[in-house]
Amino acid sequence: MINSADEYKRLRESDKEEECDRVVYEEAPIEVWKDIINRFPDAREWVAHNKTVPLEILSILSKDDNPEVRYMVAMKRKLSKELFDLLSKDKDESVRMRIACNAKTPREILEKMKEDEVIEIVNWVTERLENFDYK
Repeated sequence: MINSADEYKRLRESDKEEECDRVVYEEAPIEVWKDIINRFPDAREWVAHNKTVPLEILSILSKDDNPEVRYMVAMKRKLSKELFDLLSKDKDESVRMRIACNAKTPREILEKMKEDEVIEIVNWVTERLENFDYK
C-alpha cells in the first residue's frame, strides 16, 4: 500500500521497475490520492492510470483541466454511469472517442453519442451499436 503522497512521488520517479510498478498496481487511502492530486498536478494522469484508484478520485479527475487526465479516466472500465455520461460530452474529442471505444460504456450513452459533431466518433459509435453485446 502507498501510504503518502511523498512515497508515491518517490516511487514514480524511481529508476527501479518494481517501484514504478507499485504506482500502477497498489492501493492508497483516499486521503493519500487527494493529497497526490493536490500537491503533484503532473501525477494526475498516473493516478488515473492506477488499477485500484477509487471512483471518488476518478470523479475528481474527470473534471481536470488537462484533457490527457480526462482521457486516462475515460479509459477506465469501472466508471459509474454518471462518469460515462459526463465524459461522453467532454469538450475534447479524444476523451469522447475514448468513451465511444470503452467496452463498458452503456448502450444508452452510446445512443446519445450518435449526435456527436465529430464524424469519426459517430461512425465508431454506430458500429459499436450494431455489434452491441446484449448479454
